Amino acid sequence: MADLPTNIRLAVDSGKVALGLNKVVDSIREDTAKLVIVASGNRSDIIDDINHVTKVSGTKLVVFDGNSMELGAVCGKPYSVAVLSVIEEGNSKILEEV
Repeated sequence: MADLPTNIRLAVDSGKVALGLNKVVDSIREDTAKLVIVASGNRSDIIDDINHVTKVSGTKLVVFDGNSMELGAVCGKPYSVAVLSVIEEGNSKILEEV
């Protein structure tokens, strides 16, 4: 998954993603999330909650090797992103890569 950051950025720029815990959980509940990515540097309770919700829903979960500021930077955002869901992959190959 060496291209994970590149594919995340492509998905954010050309596809449709949900950023933030509440929006990600909503996208999972609405069955629109195809993939959830969580920053490994999050508090363990956040990671545990996302892990539980994705397991119950059958949504694929990938742990991004970095903190939420690094994930935000990969997304091209000037703020931290703890978790995101990919709804439409756009020009990325993220759903094939993971």
